Amino acid sequence: MTEYTIYPLVVGANETDQGIMTYLRGYGRRIWIPIYVFVLKGADKNILIDTGLEQFVVPEEVATSYGWEILEFDQALARVGLRPEDIDIIIHTHLHNDHCENDNRCPRATVYVQRREYEFWQNPHPIDHRYYPDVLEGVREVVVIDGEEEIYSGIRVVPTPGHTAGGQTVLVNTSSGTAVITGFCCNEANFPQVGPAVAPGVHLDAILAWESAQKVREMGDILIPLHAVWPGQKKKIP
Repeated sequence: MTEYTIYPLVVGANETDQGIMTYLRGYGRRIWIPIYVFVLKGADKNILIDTGLEQFVVPEEVATSYGWEILEFDQALARVGLRPEDIDIIIHTHLHNDHCENDNRCPRATVYVQRREYEFWQNPHPIDHRYYPDVLEGVREVVVIDGEEEIYSGIRVVPTPGHTAGGQTVLVNTSSGTAVITGFCCNEANFPQVGPAVAPGVHLDAILAWESAQKVREMGDILIPLHAVWPGQKKKIP
């Protein structure tokens, strides 16, 4: 089985309320959350998990205070020796705009997304405004997945709905065990050392979101919450 190194690239950041991450907890505490592109290196394909924001404005002191290097998509890929046209595979945790706005920069990419997520994106409910109709334009192909599946050697996806209709968590084989990149928006506070995991604060189904959070906690060896601070402070994982 292929072993990968994960390169967490920060391609934007949003200021928000902690309660947006943690259902019924943390409201009133302002935080910045990083927007990631995760580059997987180790195979004969150039693979991304999510593509992040296309445009953003982040005060310079935010990067300094959080220990991130925040770059636009092309610049971030260049840090790991890639160009957008080099990308072969994009695996989407879900299709909220802040996770897929740079897909159209990758004309050779095949995109993998869960069927329930893809169908919801095609006809989103007004309660969720984060689905943009043009985010998948320009890619070579969209592959719709039904349930758990191995995308490539050492990379597997598992449905984790609740935050969105068809979010999928990505399990990546590494030299230090299985890394788990959550298929829903959360940060470190969703996974306290004591007690159950906390459902994401934004969700379509609170019960499913809670169950997905419990599920991913037990899936692997390295848990990477989708908007956690610490991955962006590292050059690579593991």
